[in-house]
Amino acid sequence: MIIVYGVAATFLLIAAILVSYRLLRGPNSLDRLVAMDSLIGMLIAGLAVWAAFSGNTTVVTGMVTLSLVSFIASVSVARFRVSDK
Repeated sequence: MIIVYGVAATFLLIAAILVSYRLLRGPNSLDRLVAMDSLIGMLIAGLAVWAAFSGNTTVVTGMVTLSLVSFIASVSVARFRVSDK
């Protein structure tokens, strides 16, 4: 079972590195916004893998809080975004 957690963590790390590249090199602000949302989603998934591995459920409140803040931030940026030139 430890192998499954290790593989999941490795895939999440590789995906986070690829998404970080898109975050830094995105051609416009909406690409960066999608990359940031994806990165936060991977962070939440990483916390879920940690919670399953350790059996510690105290991180679930952090996952919920992080997802709510991410949603509010995404809506705010999409709503008040200035056009790229």
